[in-house]
Amino acid sequence: MDFDLSEEQTMLKDSVERLLKDQYGFEARGKYRAGDTGFSEKMWNQYAELGLLALPFAEEDGGIGGGATETMIVMEAFGKALILEPFFASVILAGGVLRHAGNGEQKSALIPGIADGSLTMALACAEPQGRYDLFDVETSARKNGDGWVIDGKKALVLHGDSVGKLIVSARTSGGARDEDGISLFIVDAGADGVSRHGYPTQDGLRAAEITLQSVKVGADALIGSEGSAWPVISRVADEAVAALCAEAVGCFEKMHELTLEYLKTRSQFGTTIGSFQALQHRAVDMFVELEQSRSMTMYASMLATGDDAVERARAVSAAKVQIGESAKIIGREAIQLHGGVGMTMEYAIGHYFKRTTMIDILFGDANHHLKRLAQMDGLIREDA
Repeated sequence: MDFDLSEEQTMLKDSVERLLKDQYGFEARGKYRAGDTGFSEKMWNQYAELGLLALPFAEEDGGIGGGATETMIVMEAFGKALILEPFFASVILAGGVLRHAGNGEQKSALIPGIADGSLTMALACAEPQGRYDLFDVETSARKNGDGWVIDGKKALVLHGDSVGKLIVSARTSGGARDEDGISLFIVDAGADGVSRHGYPTQDGLRAAEITLQSVKVGADALIGSEGSAWPVISRVADEAVAALCAEAVGCFEKMHELTLEYLKTRSQFGTTIGSFQALQHRAVDMFVELEQSRSMTMYASMLATGDDAVERARAVSAAKVQIGESAKIIGREAIQLHGGVGMTMEYAIGHYFKRTTMIDILFGDANHHLKRLAQMDGLIREDA
């Protein structure tokens, strides 16, 4: 199998990395983070101009028609730069729901706005009691004439405090932990009855707790068929995990690079600490974990957009396990090799450590995905 990038993919990689290198240094990131939205509107518009926000959408819907490999390239570059903008929340999560389940009118109304940067969206599918089980939905939606009335609470809605629209999962039938009976609705973030409590997350990004009290939406707010949203949510979550794995690889690569630079410049006992063989071995261990993570991410990306739900789940769970374990090893070595300064706000390495820790937790940590993988009898089928 050919793992080399095509000419177009190479151009995409070079253009994204060049933009971020020029305008997304560590100090600039700190300024962006201090803004009202917690990210840079200027950079967001530049992503749009570069076509990144249109990347995964079909051409007939106003997108570019990129695939999983293109998403992997962009997310890895974003991981290296520790971007703060809502690409993952708006394009991967909310955009993923629209790609897979939106009707023609919904796509034509929303996707062009996402692609040109004028509209940001967030997927509100997690609830306080649900932990990693996205089918654990207590938020309810009941019919009200031609429309619906939604009541409930949503937790850890990424960038939920600043987006213009939400995609909300709500139960229209069945028990609280049934996979059947879940529906998805488009909700204006500023609608009557929607309250948002925004807060910074540990890694410097933004999230929100969202409460919906008798929120009225029209019939056209329903995405897909009533009560059949779980396969869509599950598929988008798998694609999101593959994207997060790619972001983590970008973080790992930068953490390894920063650590090597520090070993080559930090002096102790009359020489640079990188001259000590024991520390060289630890840097090599970091590199091995990086390459293992890269390989598993490529594997997950290749299968994440496939129609075989079981094979897709196997691949992304295996990759998430690898990412979670590598995050602990690479993060520990990077912090220890930097010494005490590694956890200070003034050094970038600690911020990368926080982000990879958050990536491990999002959509299920390594233990959760290891259990999921075991329930599917492992990565390799017995009949394979």
